Amino acid sequence: MARNRKLGMNSAHRKAILKCQTTSLILNGKIETTEEKAKELKSIVDSIIALAIKEKDNYETVEVKVSRAKLDSKGNKETEKVKSKNGKEYLKVVREEITEKRQKDMPSRLNARRKIMRKLDKVKDSNGKNIDLPSKLFNEIAPKYEGRVGGYTRIIKTGTRRGDSAEMAILQLI
Repeated sequence: MARNRKLGMNSAHRKAILKCQTTSLILNGKIETTEEKAKELKSIVDSIIALAIKEKDNYETVEVKVSRAKLDSKGNKETEKVKSKNGKEYLKVVREEITEKRQKDMPSRLNARRKIMRKLDKVKDSNGKNIDLPSKLFNEIAPKYEGRVGGYTRIIKTGTRRGDSAEMAILQLI
């Protein structure tokens, strides 16, 4: 007996669609899809959120030395003229060392982050920067559901689709 619904497609296509829709649901909070896909997605998203809740506080804060370019008041990199061994002059970027506090994941949280990343696609915002969805799960979504045991998503049936009479549903985070 099959563990997952086949949804009328081959396994590679099914996995790609579920991964894409899972990403959209975590990013936007709700999606509209067919009822069968919504039921399949519900189990995937609930397991991801449960994992994020379990590991949300499992990190330590460490101080890290960071070497970066020194910036002037306008935000441009500061440069200085330097002579090379053969006597030619060139511009060199001035660097500064700073100590920063950063979160370091413990091994089980790192494993959870990797499991979550396996089930989600990489997403970019409108500026072209990557959105860190595992961090969104750990820092925004997990604290919201902390006292809850399961049932992080809701399926609302919306009727049939006009073209093929497929049962449609809205899947949303509660």
